[in-house]
Amino acid sequence: MASFCRQDYNCNIIMSVRSVNIIVLNWNQKDLSLKCISSLEKTVYKDKHIVFVDNGSIDGSVESVKRLHPNVEIIELENNLGYAAGNNAGFSMISKKSKYTIFLNNDTFVDSSFIEPLIDELEDNTLSIQAVPKIFYAQEKGKVWYAGGDINLTLSQIRHIGIRSSNIEKYNKRLTVDYATGCCFCIRSDDFTRFGMFDENYKMYCEDVDLSLKISNNGGQIAYIPNSKVWHHVSMSLGGSNSYSKWSKKQLSILRLILKHGRLILLPISIISYFINASLSFMFISILKITKKR
Repeated sequence: MASFCRQDYNCNIIMSVRSVNIIVLNWNQKDLSLKCISSLEKTVYKDKHIVFVDNGSIDGSVESVKRLHPNVEIIELENNLGYAAGNNAGFSMISKKSKYTIFLNNDTFVDSSFIEPLIDELEDNTLSIQAVPKIFYAQEKGKVWYAGGDINLTLSQIRHIGIRSSNIEKYNKRLTVDYATGCCFCIRSDDFTRFGMFDENYKMYCEDVDLSLKISNNGGQIAYIPNSKVWHHVSMSLGGSNSYSKWSKKQLSILRLILKHGRLILLPISIISYFINASLSFMFISILKITKKR
């Protein structure tokens, strides 16, 4: 098999030309992580290396992975570093370097052939820096959660294309999109380093959007690849999608994103839009909580 070695890696380790590391970050979600890893081990792609990065869990996650999946590399972090810092640490500490890296949420399971279409895109298109699959709700397997991402910072809007829609034909076409969701995407390992990895100032939410903006602002593209499929258990942490904790973290991250990437001349409009959208979303969550209590 052809192989190569780069100066910025430990050259005692030889990488094959299509090798991929799959990083699964976990914090106290043992059962979901085990299901995710089991689905990864059933994938048909041969040149893969699964890496389980644990963010200081106390639920026996590490012990269970060691016992049930002995071929998985385990990286144990002392504390919960969050999404950005946890993935960055895992990426930097992997023993076996690879040409490609897939970041995959632990609350997912994957199609057995989801890897190859992502690798093919990055092999065939040098402008593509990220390749991202079609992602469905795990709870409703025929319902789309992500079929691309749109960003409009002027209007303070970041949205998944196709969210909550049926899996209709228009979501089955390859697209160049604004951002790849951090739930799952593939990137050349060199490119992840070159673009500065995840910005650890984002403690939760928008790390993925920030990375894609860094890429697109420097001429790179993000490719949505619909024949790669993943299923996501949405809102399995922090009390569900309608928790105040999630709302506050998300709004702070959106504001940071606007201040970092927004056009200076349009910043006043962006800030006004931000506060309007934040207020409306807060009212919506409050109404839902009041309704549920009745």
